Order: sequence, then C-alpha cells, then structure tokens
Amino acid sequence: MRVSKLTLREIHLRLLSPFETSFGKVELRRILLVEVDADGVSGWGESTAGEGPYYSYETVETAWLILRDFLWPMIRGRELASASEVWDLFAPVRGHNMAKAALETALWDAEAKQKNLPLRKLLGGVFEEIPCGVSIGIQPSLDALIDKVERELAAGYQRIKIKIKPGSDIAPVRALRERFPGIRLMADANSAYSIDDAPLLKQLDAFYLIMLEQPLGWDDIYSHALLQRKLDTPICLDESIHGVEHARAAIESGACRIINIKLGRVGGHTAARRVHDLCLAKAIPVWCGGMLESGIGRAHNIAMSTLPGFTLPGDVSASHRYWEEDIIEPEVEVTPRGTIRVPSALGIGYAPRLDRINSLTRRREVLD
Repeated sequence: MRVSKLTLREIHLRLLSPFETSFGKVELRRILLVEVDADGVSGWGESTAGEGPYYSYETVETAWLILRDFLWPMIRGRELASASEVWDLFAPVRGHNMAKAALETALWDAEAKQKNLPLRKLLGGVFEEIPCGVSIGIQPSLDALIDKVERELAAGYQRIKIKIKPGSDIAPVRALRERFPGIRLMADANSAYSIDDAPLLKQLDAFYLIMLEQPLGWDDIYSHALLQRKLDTPICLDESIHGVEHARAAIESGACRIINIKLGRVGGHTAARRVHDLCLAKAIPVWCGGMLESGIGRAHNIAMSTLPGFTLPGDVSASHRYWEEDIIEPEVEVTPRGTIRVPSALGIGYAPRLDRINSLTRRREVLD
C-alpha cells in the first residue's frame, strides 16, 4: 500500500468527571488523531500523549512535531507491503513511541480494511470477547471511593484498579478490601514511591491485591527487582516497559511478574506484539492499560487485547464511563458480565464520526 496523505487533528474532549493520579488531575483531554489515506482507504490512529510531560516526556505538541517533520517524510509516497514494516522504518527516530504508534496503528487499520479483515484477525487475535476492568482515580474521600467502586461492580466490571500515592495508599486499599473482600483489586502508583518506601509497600501484602502497578521510578527496573524480592504481591510494570528489550530485562531480573502493554508507550501494534510474544513464551501474564483514549484509541486497544497472552482484564471500559458522547459509532459498550464483544466490522470495527470529530477539532493539518 502507498500512503498519499496524512491528516493530523487535535480534538478537545471533556471528561465526565476529573481523573486524578499521582501526576495530578485531568479534566479536559487534548487528543491527537491521525488519519492516513492508503490507496484511497482511510485508516485511523490516536496518539496517547498527554497534555503535559508527566506520564511520559511526550506531549500533544511533541507528537505533532515528530509526526509532521520526521515520521511522515519517512513513509510519504513509499510502497509498503504491510503496516508491520513501519516500526523498523521509524528506527532512526529515538523514542517518541506515542507519535510512532499514532501513525503505525492508523496504517494497521487501513491494511485491515484493504484486506477485508477485522483488525483483530490481521493482528492474530483469538478472542471474540475480552474481559474488562476499570481504573478509578484518587477520590476526595473513602466514602466517595467506596460508592464509585459499588457502581462499577454493579455495571459488571471484573477488576477494580485504584490509583494511589503517598498519603493515599494503605487506607483506601484497606477500606475497599474490608467492604469488598472477594473482588479482584489492584493498586497503581504511577512511579510515586522509592525503594525506601519498601516497608510501607510491604503492608499492601495484607490485602491480597492481584498486583501493584509501577510503584517505583519510571526508568528504574533495577529497584523494582529489589522491591519484588521483598513483596508477596506481584509487581506489574507499566512506565518502565518501552519495548521488548525492557520487557526482557524486567522479566529476567525478576523486576515484575506481570506486564501492562500500552500501544502508545511501546510504539504501536508491531512492538506490542513483540512484547506480548516474549511474555507468552515466558509465562508472564499481560493486560491492556488505558490512557483516557477516545473511541479510536479504545478500538485499537480492544483489537490488541484479543491476542492470546491477554489473560487479565484490562482498562478497556465503556465509552460512557469517560465521555458524554464518543467520536465513534457504535460506542464501546460493556456487557452485564463485564466483557466487550469484539466487533466484526473491517479495520478497527468502529466508524469515526466525522461530524463529531470536526466539531471538536481545534487545529488540523493535511500533509500530502
């Protein structure tokens, strides 16, 4: 396939309620959407870069720049046998995986449509239905947290993840475990602690969490290995895993027992499959993390989550949990048993709503 045009759009989507992590609070998402024209077929992707350089050094601004000035010239007018070629073509650009993933995933969508396949099948997915969990931000009180968890459990979600940070960690976990003794519960620290906090984090062993996600530095695999030896609770790495090399280092050093795969963080479907395949061979469970994506990014997450190693419920939840109105149709829905039925339509399986996207667009640039 030959890529003849690239359209970049920045849309603004307001969350239904603020989402707070150890990084801070998000109320409005600036989202960079990518649309490619490959032989007349439109493919869509989404950059998961945030508004500020907190989860990652990438932002909407850096992703726009890298896409326009560096990645697009590498593929403009080039004949590609498949979207999987793009990862190696982008190798001269160090890092900037969220920018790479936006363009690479859009090409996967276009290729699947050209081949009359759902993206799930093109990727090699095996599941037609995926289990879902939810990610709950830091709440103003324990009562508010318990009420929110009750609502999510009533909606059928199979796993509850709560964000923690120093000063808001042991108490919320204890409160939820006492109120809901049998639920699948995990905590996500987003790199808020240091190895000196090991005695505090050890206290979490008492609450039989299914995992503790990214407790230490985003670039510190070594300290996670030290911490994992002190804990019974499995550590799951997120920010530390930027590709298959990091995954191998983490697994072989004993830094984690579970890995969260995010398309933006690792650079797209090709890189995600490499991490997945390594973890599958090493018997390390994986799951799909969320980045407050719009429906386009969520659709790519759903397709990726059909790969055989995704055995734990991910953060792929319903559109209406975050947005009053999504930018795809149909919107993503979760069944009463806490699953998403994978769409059978071509490509990502959901149609971008151009009217809605255009009404939310704050800037647009067409490259051809």
